[in-house]
Amino acid sequence: MSSPFAGDSIGADGVPPPTVSLALEGTSSVGEARRLAGTFAMRAGLGEAERSNLAIVVTELAGNAVKHGGGGEMIVRLIGGSPAGVEAICIDSGPGIANIAEAMRDGHSTTKTMGTGLGAARRLSHRFEIHSLPGAGTATLARMWAGAAPDQFGYEAGGVAVPVKGETECGDAWAFVCRAQRAVVMLADGLGHGAQAAEAAKAAVRAFHVASNRGAAEIITAMHGALRETRGAAVAVAEIDRARSEVRYAGVGNIAGLLVAGTAPRWMVSQNGIVGHQPRPVHETAYPWTSETAVVLHSDGIRNGWKPEGYPGLLRRDPALATAVLYRDFGRGRDDSSAVICRLGSPSTKARAE
Repeated sequence: MSSPFAGDSIGADGVPPPTVSLALEGTSSVGEARRLAGTFAMRAGLGEAERSNLAIVVTELAGNAVKHGGGGEMIVRLIGGSPAGVEAICIDSGPGIANIAEAMRDGHSTTKTMGTGLGAARRLSHRFEIHSLPGAGTATLARMWAGAAPDQFGYEAGGVAVPVKGETECGDAWAFVCRAQRAVVMLADGLGHGAQAAEAAKAAVRAFHVASNRGAAEIITAMHGALRETRGAAVAVAEIDRARSEVRYAGVGNIAGLLVAGTAPRWMVSQNGIVGHQPRPVHETAYPWTSETAVVLHSDGIRNGWKPEGYPGLLRRDPALATAVLYRDFGRGRDDSSAVICRLGSPSTKARAE
């Protein structure tokens, strides 16, 4: 039996769950972040206690970014599927946290908010992670589910898809499905940005879920017909086969795909074209894979050139948190930005800090 990743399952209307990015520029934006999270919590069906806890957590994280990070950004995403949930990621480019263990200590409150510090935020969240380096900013993730977290067969996958400033819809989208021995992850970048690019990305997600039991190249081939009435998209699909210890990859257009084990990234090869408008044979390439390998896909809204050694421990954090850091530090700012990471999970998934 396959399991669609609850973080990006599509609803009955075939529309991917929304993501909203909010600039944190002052105290008023802290309240706006809290209200935004509350709206998402209601849509996800969170209970009263979870809604209250999420409000405290988001207020704490947003308040820290404004007071200590010089401002930042809150990315809130509705997690579809069953159970549903809410994911909130706060990023800033401030001075970072010199001593995370101290910051997480009970009674260590950094802002006059509803919460009592990062320690409380960690306890109140179903999933909480933080990554901070002195002089390089802080990124924090909190996630709340309406029920027990879904079984992902040991895999972890997460991503960000943020529209360019001035747009309300993102023309990028990602999706993920998994079985015990197989996981498939996809990233689509609709041409341009705005509503028409978003429609192409949504069509790619719908087609992916229909064809996800096929190989990587066959999935993209199936997408050609589904995207024919849209402006088209760049698409990459990576299939992890644990039994064969390999990744099979196919990409069309300007999506970056790489495998990272330790600090040695390996780029995967895409071909030219536009899915939906330039049908041609799709090539698939196999690459070695181990339990330590992370699959990273990102659109051209994120610059190439980031080096894993510059972010110690980042790729062992929650994948959504890791992609948010890449977006923060390498987003071009003039296009939709997206990234997704898939890997095997670490032993602890409740709360980690580094």
